[in-house]
Amino acid sequence: MAGTYARSAELLVVGGGPAGYMCAIRAGQLGKKVLLVEKRDLGGECLNRGCIPSKALIHAARLYYAIRTEGSEIGVTAKDPAFDLATTIRWKEGVVAKEQQGVGVLLKAAGVSVLPGEARFTGPRSVDLAAPDGGHERIDFEQAVIATGAVPFTLPGFETDGQRVVNAWDLLSQTTLPRSMLILGGGVSGCELGEFLAMAGVKVTIVELLAQLLPGMEADLSREITGTLERLGVEVRVSTRATGLRRDGPQLVMAVDGPSGPAELSGERLFVTVGKRPASPTLDLAEAGVNVDAKTGFIPVDAQMRTNQPHIFAAGDVARPPMLAHKSYREGVVAAEAACGRSTRFDFRAMPSVVFTTPELASVGLTLPEATARFPTAREVRFPYAALGRAHASHALAGWVKVVGDEASGQLLGVHGVGESVGEYIAEAAHAIEMGATVRDVALTIHPHPTFSEALQEAALLWLGEPMHVARRKVGASGR
Repeated sequence: MAGTYARSAELLVVGGGPAGYMCAIRAGQLGKKVLLVEKRDLGGECLNRGCIPSKALIHAARLYYAIRTEGSEIGVTAKDPAFDLATTIRWKEGVVAKEQQGVGVLLKAAGVSVLPGEARFTGPRSVDLAAPDGGHERIDFEQAVIATGAVPFTLPGFETDGQRVVNAWDLLSQTTLPRSMLILGGGVSGCELGEFLAMAGVKVTIVELLAQLLPGMEADLSREITGTLERLGVEVRVSTRATGLRRDGPQLVMAVDGPSGPAELSGERLFVTVGKRPASPTLDLAEAGVNVDAKTGFIPVDAQMRTNQPHIFAAGDVARPPMLAHKSYREGVVAAEAACGRSTRFDFRAMPSVVFTTPELASVGLTLPEATARFPTAREVRFPYAALGRAHASHALAGWVKVVGDEASGQLLGVHGVGESVGEYIAEAAHAIEMGATVRDVALTIHPHPTFSEALQEAALLWLGEPMHVARRKVGASGR
């Protein structure tokens, strides 16, 4: 495509990640002529460098670890099991390729045209597209949706090189495992990939600036993942600041300052995962007159995902937190429907979140401290997986489900849990909260047996003081 060309679009979607491709598909379904521009890979970070590839690696490591540690107890044995990362990476890449192909098929079915390249705004209704071959193309549009996602933060002194100092994108493609790995950042990626590495036999140390792993998540869930990681041999250091990094032959040495004072930690590689920032600076949004928050880089939007320019929308990680793929999916659909004149808005009471460790962590709605600030009679109970038949049958006793409800109204306010498959049924709790359900509504909903989802029903019964599978005499304010 070398040279300069021009074309037009009714709706231009910039970015082919979760928000962008969902937006393009929905707008195509509604009859818009849609042009989607993606500078890298369809599916964005989630499909290519985040959600899907990380879960593939976690699955492989979990299988390897389970055979080595619990297989013999239940009669499953294997002689000298090995973890072949290169083969796992090839399998992971095959999974990603199939998913990419699927996104392309769905876009084509919706009548969406896809162009590779990087877009920069040149005016309120035009962009310049830099193609991979060096050519440029002017695209004029009637409406546009910005869905460029986010990129990893970089820290001065801890810049990644893709080999020894890596970000999540790098880590998910490396074909060899180090003997030891330092992880700077104890958020979701740090915990998930830290567990993956530990299960695969790597000595892991996690350093987190704030007082708990998974900052902002329900405190008991944070304590659970901390215990899980420590049992795997992971060294966890919270309330600890990284102050410097130097290379000492084959080792990286990170200087830290924590509750016990200054120290030095060493490892063969360093994984830096300290959050993401919106990918907005490279778009030249000032040329389009689109406002950007100077401090955060987010693009302010209204309930229909419109920016201050009514014909330009923004959706997904570039628009606002939380940076979750499922939130981006919905925002992309709302932007598409608004652009097509539909009466729509992004409005939710409960945003679920899941951490795919072993066991899984899941949360939706209010925590007890949040609830009591708004509902003075709020209280919580906790139902243990150890009282669940499916947990025994699956050798998955570690876990519990906590229900937060309002005593005065009986309203369900929040659900938080740790355990096998809790991420699969947290959407039931989200649906209940969205519908304004009471705790008794959940308790009266018949759950199939034997399933892990019964833990939610049992927790609701426990909250009501009507437990079926834990002794009534054990019921207390905490449900423990």
